[in-house]
Amino acid sequence: MTFFVDADSCPVRIREIICKTAQRLQKPALFVANRLIPIPKMSYCKTLITGAEDQAADTYILTHAVPGDIVITRDIPLAKQLVDEHICVLNDRGTVYTAENINERLSLRDFMYELSANGLAPERTKAFGKKEIMEFACSFDRETQKVLKSAREST
Repeated sequence: MTFFVDADSCPVRIREIICKTAQRLQKPALFVANRLIPIPKMSYCKTLITGAEDQAADTYILTHAVPGDIVITRDIPLAKQLVDEHICVLNDRGTVYTAENINERLSLRDFMYELSANGLAPERTKAFGKKEIMEFACSFDRETQKVLKSAREST
């Protein structure tokens, strides 16, 4: 199991939770971005800086993540591609993307993009605080345990 993090927009507190989990489980966490992203200095946590071209971090994650890994991203089109490959994906607020919900999420994202492109988008000022951090931590722990259990059962 590897934790892949689409790190460009991942909040500091979420990066800390991921690193602590990676260290505790002795599993690698790879923070992928097109610029240096500060992460806690822990032996199982690494930063990978991609090229500056558009979607470089997404391409890296898509190329290297496999079933049994966990990906953390806000990018719904990326999440859709990963879910289609049977890879566990969640966002930094604890939403787990599944085959059952990803198409709806992608449609909503596309609709909001169209509204925004036409100057009609509603304000987007969702708070990110203790509640969202706790929701991520709970979802991340639950999904990590599921992947670990699945790996144990398949050996």
